[in-house]
Amino acid sequence: MDINIIENFIRKQKVAFICSVDEEGFPNVKAMLKPRNIDGMQRFYFSTNTSSMRVKQYRNNPNACIYFYHKGLIKNVGVMLKGKIEVFTNQEAKDMIWLKGDTVFYKGGVTNPDYCVLRFRAESGRYYCDLKTESFSIDQ
Repeated sequence: MDINIIENFIRKQKVAFICSVDEEGFPNVKAMLKPRNIDGMQRFYFSTNTSSMRVKQYRNNPNACIYFYHKGLIKNVGVMLKGKIEVFTNQEAKDMIWLKGDTVFYKGGVTNPDYCVLRFRAESGRYYCDLKTESFSIDQ
């Protein structure tokens, strides 16, 4: 399996589905805009609200999963990555992924305390294409 093909596929997607684990041990799935920054296949950075339910869940249990999917006319492709999410509220992390238009979501700008960064560190994954699946590991 060519990891570069998977990474290129992920970079083209507009939406990511992120999963957290709630207090009762059940998975929770949420669609989000694509990662703001991707560091190879190891690290994926998302923006979100510090006050969100997901941030609380990730702080309690960092186990996470992200999923990317494309439904084509003939071919459907999906990539699931398992790993851990860390929550960053420091200014350096916030500055790293801030976009000018983010003021729509975070009125106080990049220093808004309700703006934070989620960093997903991938450990392994599963690739689906043409009715075939294959597991793979991520080198850290």
